[in-house]
Amino acid sequence: MRKLLGHAPLLFLLAGLAGCASIEPYGNFLGANAPATLNEKLAADTVKQLTVLYPPASTRFDLGQPTPDAYGSALVESLRIKGYAILEFEPDEAAQADNPDNPDTARPGLSLRYVLDAPASTNLYRVTVMVGSQSLSRAYVAQNDTVAPAGSWVRKE
Repeated sequence: MRKLLGHAPLLFLLAGLAGCASIEPYGNFLGANAPATLNEKLAADTVKQLTVLYPPASTRFDLGQPTPDAYGSALVESLRIKGYAILEFEPDEAAQADNPDNPDTARPGLSLRYVLDAPASTNLYRVTVMVGSQSLSRAYVAQNDTVAPAGSWVRKE
């Protein structure tokens, strides 16, 4: 019994790490209190950075999530205007594409997902865009119904 209790902290640590390995949710977590023009400005800045890294007209993005929110809609519209091919998210197709036994559902595009969030009670916002296995993140400061970058884009490969 003592040996088991001696290993308890290690077991709790491993259980906590297993929770960190779970799939994180994607989407816009700002809610209804976000300024109206915020989503459009953040989407325009995101597309500007994506055009630097992924050339339009030769890149196809496969959305890995639905885009019912204002940021997602603005992002998809801006990407299309710039010349990107976009495969919209379809839950049934996504389930079939995850099936390795079905070679007909191979997706040639880059997976695209996003998270837009803000720490509670601050005027800071963060955009994280996952393209394939890489991510791009940038923080923003909001003042007087405008938003400005709080730093450079950070790319994790």
